Amino acid sequence: MLFWPYIQLGGGFVLLIKGADFLVDGATSIARRFNVSDLVIGLTVVAFGTSTPELFVNLMASLKGNADIAIGNVLGSNIFNILLILGISSVIYPLSVSKGTVWKEIPFSLLAALLLGILANDQLIDKGPSSILTRIDGLVLMSFFVIFLYYSVSIAKRIEGMDEHLPSKAYSFWRSATWLLIGLLGLTLGGHWIVQGAVYIALKWGMSESLVGLTIVAIGTSLPELATSAMAAYKRNVEIAVGNVVGSNIFNLLFVLGISAIVKPLPFHPRSNLDVGMVILASVLLFFSMFTGKKRSIDRWEGILFMTLYAVYLAFLVIQG
Repeated sequence: MLFWPYIQLGGGFVLLIKGADFLVDGATSIARRFNVSDLVIGLTVVAFGTSTPELFVNLMASLKGNADIAIGNVLGSNIFNILLILGISSVIYPLSVSKGTVWKEIPFSLLAALLLGILANDQLIDKGPSSILTRIDGLVLMSFFVIFLYYSVSIAKRIEGMDEHLPSKAYSFWRSATWLLIGLLGLTLGGHWIVQGAVYIALKWGMSESLVGLTIVAIGTSLPELATSAMAAYKRNVEIAVGNVVGSNIFNLLFVLGISAIVKPLPFHPRSNLDVGMVILASVLLFFSMFTGKKRSIDRWEGILFMTLYAVYLAFLVIQG
Protein backbone atom coordinates (compact mmCIF):
# COMPACT_ATOMS: atom_id res chain seq x y z
CA MET A 1 0.00 0.00 0.00
CA LEU A 2 1.57 3.26 -1.20
CA PHE A 3 0.38 5.47 1.67
CA TRP A 4 0.83 2.90 4.47
CA PRO A 5 4.22 4.28 5.68
CA TYR A 6 2.64 7.74 6.05
CA ILE A 7 -0.34 6.27 7.90
CA GLN A 8 2.11 4.53 10.25
CA LEU A 9 3.83 7.83 10.96
CA GLY A 10 0.58 9.61 11.83
CA GLY A 11 -0.81 6.75 13.91
CA GLY A 12 2.52 6.36 15.68
CA PHE A 13 2.50 9.96 16.85
CA VAL A 14 -0.99 9.56 18.34
CA LEU A 15 0.02 6.40 20.20
CA LEU A 16 3.19 8.06 21.50
CA ILE A 17 1.47 11.10 22.96
CA LYS A 18 -1.33 9.13 24.66
CA GLY A 19 1.07 6.40 25.76
CA ALA A 20 3.34 8.97 27.40
CA ASP A 21 0.39 10.50 29.24
CA PHE A 22 -0.71 7.13 30.66
CA LEU A 23 2.87 6.13 31.47
CA VAL A 24 3.72 9.25 33.48
CA ASP A 25 0.47 9.09 35.49
CA GLY A 26 0.77 5.37 36.18
CA ALA A 27 4.46 5.48 37.11
CA THR A 28 4.03 8.48 39.38
CA SER A 29 1.05 6.96 41.16
CA ILE A 30 2.94 3.71 41.79
CA ALA A 31 5.93 5.70 43.06
CA ARG A 32 3.77 7.52 45.61
CA ARG A 33 2.04 4.36 46.82
CA PHE A 34 5.28 2.43 47.39
CA ASN A 35 7.24 5.42 48.70
CA VAL A 36 9.65 5.21 45.76
CA SER A 37 11.05 8.44 44.34
CA ASP A 38 10.03 9.67 40.92
CA LEU A 39 13.72 9.71 40.02
CA VAL A 40 14.05 5.94 40.45
CA ILE A 41 10.84 5.34 38.49
CA GLY A 42 12.20 7.57 35.73
CA LEU A 43 15.59 5.86 35.76
CA THR A 44 14.12 2.34 35.56
CA VAL A 45 10.47 1.69 34.58
CA VAL A 46 9.91 4.79 32.45
CA ALA A 47 13.38 4.68 30.86
CA PHE A 48 13.04 0.96 30.07
CA GLY A 49 9.61 1.44 28.56
CA THR A 50 10.56 4.41 26.41
CA SER A 51 13.78 2.69 25.27
CA THR A 52 11.95 -0.39 24.02
CA PRO A 53 11.95 0.93 20.40
CA GLU A 54 15.75 1.33 20.51
CA LEU A 55 16.11 -2.22 21.81
CA PHE A 56 13.78 -3.65 19.15
CA VAL A 57 15.44 -1.78 16.28
CA ASN A 58 18.94 -2.69 17.46
CA LEU A 59 18.17 -6.38 17.83
CA MET A 60 16.73 -6.48 14.31
CA ALA A 61 19.66 -4.47 12.90
CA SER A 62 22.20 -6.69 14.71
CA LEU A 63 20.63 -9.91 13.46
CA LYS A 64 20.58 -8.56 9.89
CA GLY A 65 24.16 -7.31 10.08
CA ASN A 66 23.24 -3.61 9.87
CA ALA A 67 25.83 -2.43 12.40
CA ASP A 68 25.72 1.19 11.20
CA ILE A 69 22.02 1.41 12.03
CA ALA A 70 22.46 -0.33 15.39
CA ILE A 71 25.32 1.91 16.59
CA GLY A 72 23.97 5.07 14.94
CA ASN A 73 20.57 4.49 16.53
CA VAL A 74 22.01 4.47 20.07
CA LEU A 75 24.43 7.36 19.60
CA GLY A 76 21.91 9.49 17.74
CA SER A 77 19.21 8.74 20.32
CA ASN A 78 21.42 9.78 23.23
CA ILE A 79 22.39 13.05 21.56
CA PHE A 80 18.72 13.71 20.74
CA ASN A 81 17.71 12.88 24.32
CA ILE A 82 20.03 15.39 25.99
CA LEU A 83 20.11 18.27 23.55
CA LEU A 84 16.60 18.29 22.12
CA ILE A 85 14.40 16.49 24.65
CA LEU A 86 15.85 18.17 27.75
CA GLY A 87 16.06 21.40 25.76
CA ILE A 88 12.35 21.30 24.92
CA SER A 89 11.40 20.12 28.41
CA SER A 90 13.33 22.94 30.09
CA VAL A 91 11.63 25.50 27.86
CA ILE A 92 8.26 24.09 28.96
CA TYR A 93 9.33 24.22 32.63
CA PRO A 94 12.84 24.79 34.10
CA LEU A 95 14.27 21.45 35.20
CA SER A 96 15.51 21.61 38.79
CA VAL A 97 16.48 18.23 40.24
CA SER A 98 18.05 16.69 43.32
CA LYS A 99 21.77 16.81 44.08
CA GLY A 100 22.07 13.04 43.57
CA THR A 101 21.12 13.35 39.91
CA VAL A 102 23.90 15.88 39.30
CA TRP A 103 26.64 14.04 41.13
CA LYS A 104 25.76 10.40 40.39
CA GLU A 105 23.30 9.64 37.57
CA ILE A 106 24.58 12.18 35.02
CA PRO A 107 28.28 11.27 35.56
CA PHE A 108 27.31 7.59 35.24
CA SER A 109 25.82 8.28 31.81
CA LEU A 110 29.04 10.11 30.91
CA LEU A 111 31.07 7.10 32.11
CA ALA A 112 28.96 4.82 29.89
CA ALA A 113 29.79 6.96 26.84
CA LEU A 114 33.51 6.95 27.68
CA LEU A 115 33.40 3.18 28.19
CA LEU A 116 31.84 2.68 24.76
CA GLY A 117 34.52 4.88 23.18
CA ILE A 118 37.26 2.74 24.75
CA LEU A 119 35.73 -0.66 23.95
CA ALA A 120 34.88 0.24 20.36
CA ASN A 121 38.29 1.61 19.38
CA ASP A 122 40.46 -1.51 19.09
CA GLN A 123 42.03 -0.08 15.93
CA LEU A 124 43.20 3.09 17.68
CA ILE A 125 44.14 1.63 21.09
CA ASP A 126 45.58 -1.78 20.17
CA LYS A 127 46.58 -0.89 16.59
CA GLY A 128 44.43 -3.78 15.40
CA PRO A 129 43.25 -4.31 11.82
CA SER A 130 39.72 -3.14 12.63
CA SER A 131 37.47 -2.00 15.46
CA ILE A 132 34.58 -4.13 16.63
CA LEU A 133 32.25 -4.44 19.60
CA THR A 134 32.75 -8.10 20.47
CA ARG A 135 30.60 -10.36 22.62
CA ILE A 136 33.06 -9.83 25.49
CA ASP A 137 32.61 -6.07 25.07
CA GLY A 138 28.87 -6.66 25.21
CA LEU A 139 29.25 -8.56 28.50
CA VAL A 140 31.35 -5.71 29.93
CA LEU A 141 28.61 -3.21 29.02
CA MET A 142 25.98 -5.48 30.58
CA SER A 143 28.07 -5.77 33.79
CA PHE A 144 28.10 -1.99 34.18
CA PHE A 145 24.35 -1.99 33.57
CA VAL A 146 23.87 -4.41 36.48
CA ILE A 147 25.85 -2.00 38.68
CA PHE A 148 23.54 0.81 37.60
CA LEU A 149 20.47 -1.28 38.46
CA TYR A 150 21.88 -2.05 41.90
CA TYR A 151 22.47 1.64 42.50
CA SER A 152 18.93 2.54 41.35
CA VAL A 153 17.43 0.10 43.82
CA SER A 154 19.66 1.41 46.63
CA ILE A 155 18.30 4.97 46.27
CA ALA A 156 14.65 3.90 46.09
CA LYS A 157 13.24 6.46 48.52
CA ARG A 158 11.47 9.77 48.30
CA ILE A 159 13.50 12.85 47.52
CA GLU A 160 12.86 15.72 49.92
CA GLY A 161 11.69 19.00 48.47
CA MET A 162 10.12 17.47 45.35
CA ASP A 163 6.57 16.97 46.67
CA GLU A 164 5.33 20.14 44.99
CA HIS A 165 6.11 18.59 41.59
CA LEU A 166 3.99 15.48 42.19
CA PRO A 167 0.51 15.17 40.68
CA SER A 168 -2.18 15.60 43.34
CA LYS A 169 -3.97 12.32 42.62
CA ALA A 170 -2.87 8.82 43.65
CA TYR A 171 -4.82 6.05 41.94
CA SER A 172 -5.34 2.44 43.01
CA PHE A 173 -2.50 0.02 42.33
CA TRP A 174 -4.37 -1.95 39.67
CA ARG A 175 -5.53 1.19 37.89
CA SER A 176 -1.99 2.58 37.98
CA ALA A 177 -0.53 -0.71 36.73
CA THR A 178 -3.10 -0.83 33.91
CA TRP A 179 -2.24 2.71 32.86
CA LEU A 180 1.45 1.88 33.01
CA LEU A 181 0.96 -1.18 30.80
CA ILE A 182 -1.22 0.70 28.30
CA GLY A 183 1.38 3.48 28.21
CA LEU A 184 4.23 1.06 27.54
CA LEU A 185 2.28 -0.71 24.80
CA GLY A 186 1.31 2.60 23.18
CA LEU A 187 4.88 3.89 23.28
CA THR A 188 6.32 0.65 21.91
CA LEU A 189 3.83 0.26 19.08
CA GLY A 190 3.89 3.97 18.27
CA GLY A 191 7.69 4.05 18.16
CA HIS A 192 7.79 0.93 16.00
CA TRP A 193 5.30 2.35 13.51
CA ILE A 194 7.14 5.65 13.24
CA VAL A 195 10.52 4.01 12.70
CA GLN A 196 9.19 1.51 10.18
CA GLY A 197 7.46 4.21 8.15
CA ALA A 198 10.31 6.71 8.41
CA VAL A 199 13.04 4.23 7.47
CA TYR A 200 11.10 3.08 4.42
CA ILE A 201 10.59 6.66 3.27
CA ALA A 202 14.21 7.65 4.01
CA LEU A 203 15.67 4.69 2.10
CA LYS A 204 13.48 5.64 -0.83
CA TRP A 205 15.29 9.00 -0.79
CA GLY A 206 18.68 7.29 -1.08
CA MET A 207 20.13 8.00 2.39
CA SER A 208 23.00 5.87 3.78
CA GLU A 209 22.43 3.41 6.63
CA SER A 210 24.68 5.42 8.94
CA LEU A 211 22.78 8.65 8.29
CA VAL A 212 19.44 6.86 8.66
CA GLY A 213 20.57 5.41 11.99
CA LEU A 214 21.81 8.74 13.36
CA THR A 215 18.80 10.76 12.23
CA ILE A 216 15.54 9.10 11.18
CA VAL A 217 15.87 5.94 13.29
CA ALA A 218 17.43 7.72 16.29
CA ILE A 219 14.82 10.46 16.33
CA GLY A 220 12.00 8.01 15.70
CA THR A 221 12.99 5.66 18.52
CA SER A 222 13.53 8.63 20.87
CA LEU A 223 10.05 10.08 20.34
CA PRO A 224 8.72 8.12 23.35
CA GLU A 225 11.34 9.83 25.53
CA LEU A 226 10.36 13.19 24.04
CA ALA A 227 6.67 12.61 24.66
CA THR A 228 7.24 11.32 28.19
CA SER A 229 9.70 14.01 29.34
CA ALA A 230 7.74 16.85 27.73
CA MET A 231 4.53 15.62 29.36
CA ALA A 232 6.30 15.26 32.71
CA ALA A 233 7.72 18.80 32.41
CA TYR A 234 4.27 20.14 31.54
CA LYS A 235 2.96 18.50 34.71
CA ARG A 236 6.00 19.93 36.58
CA ASN A 237 7.22 16.46 37.48
CA VAL A 238 10.84 17.29 36.78
CA GLU A 239 12.35 14.17 38.34
CA ILE A 240 10.66 11.95 35.76
CA ALA A 241 11.49 14.41 32.95
CA VAL A 242 15.23 14.28 33.72
CA GLY A 243 15.41 10.75 35.14
CA ASN A 244 13.74 9.38 32.01
CA VAL A 245 16.40 10.88 29.74
CA VAL A 246 19.41 10.02 31.91
CA GLY A 247 18.14 6.49 32.57
CA SER A 248 17.31 5.98 28.91
CA ASN A 249 20.81 7.07 27.84
CA ILE A 250 22.40 4.64 30.29
CA PHE A 251 20.00 1.92 29.17
CA ASN A 252 20.82 2.57 25.50
CA LEU A 253 24.60 2.54 25.89
CA LEU A 254 24.95 -0.33 28.35
CA PHE A 255 21.94 -2.61 27.84
CA VAL A 256 20.82 -2.05 24.22
CA LEU A 257 24.34 -2.02 22.74
CA GLY A 258 25.44 -4.75 25.16
CA ILE A 259 22.64 -7.10 24.07
CA SER A 260 23.19 -6.20 20.40
CA ALA A 261 26.92 -7.02 20.60
CA ILE A 262 26.22 -10.30 22.39
CA VAL A 263 23.70 -11.32 19.71
CA LYS A 264 26.19 -10.48 16.96
CA PRO A 265 29.51 -8.52 17.16
CA LEU A 266 29.17 -5.01 15.73
CA PRO A 267 31.87 -3.53 13.45
CA PHE A 268 32.70 0.03 14.53
CA HIS A 269 33.86 2.59 11.95
CA PRO A 270 36.31 5.29 13.12
CA ARG A 271 33.99 7.97 11.70
CA SER A 272 31.50 7.10 14.46
CA ASN A 273 33.98 8.52 17.00
CA LEU A 274 32.63 11.96 16.10
CA ASP A 275 29.21 10.87 17.29
CA VAL A 276 30.65 9.26 20.45
CA GLY A 277 32.40 12.57 21.10
CA MET A 278 29.11 14.40 20.63
CA VAL A 279 27.44 12.16 23.23
CA ILE A 280 30.29 12.92 25.65
CA LEU A 281 30.06 16.67 24.94
CA ALA A 282 26.30 16.69 25.48
CA SER A 283 26.71 14.81 28.79
CA VAL A 284 29.37 17.28 29.96
CA LEU A 285 27.16 20.23 29.04
CA LEU A 286 24.26 18.66 30.93
CA PHE A 287 26.42 18.18 34.02
CA PHE A 288 27.76 21.75 34.05
CA SER A 289 24.34 23.28 33.35
CA MET A 290 23.07 21.50 36.47
CA PHE A 291 26.24 22.15 38.47
CA THR A 292 26.44 25.91 37.93
CA GLY A 293 24.20 28.08 40.09
CA LYS A 294 22.45 27.33 43.35
CA LYS A 295 19.26 25.85 41.90
CA ARG A 296 20.85 22.90 40.03
CA SER A 297 18.57 23.41 37.07
CA ILE A 298 18.42 23.70 33.31
CA ASP A 299 16.85 27.11 32.71
CA ARG A 300 14.93 28.12 29.61
CA TRP A 301 17.90 29.93 28.01
CA GLU A 302 20.04 26.84 28.46
CA GLY A 303 17.30 24.73 26.86
CA ILE A 304 17.34 27.03 23.83
CA LEU A 305 21.13 26.68 23.68
CA PHE A 306 20.81 22.87 23.76
CA MET A 307 18.27 22.89 20.92
CA THR A 308 20.44 25.23 18.82
CA LEU A 309 23.45 22.96 19.27
CA TYR A 310 21.39 19.96 18.17
CA ALA A 311 20.18 21.83 15.06
CA VAL A 312 23.81 22.60 14.13
CA TYR A 313 24.81 18.95 14.67
CA LEU A 314 21.88 17.69 12.59
CA ALA A 315 22.71 20.11 9.76
CA PHE A 316 26.32 18.88 9.83
CA LEU A 317 25.18 15.25 9.55
CA VAL A 318 22.94 16.00 6.58
CA ILE A 319 25.67 17.98 4.79
CA GLN A 320 28.28 15.30 5.54
CA GLY A 321 25.91 12.52 4.51
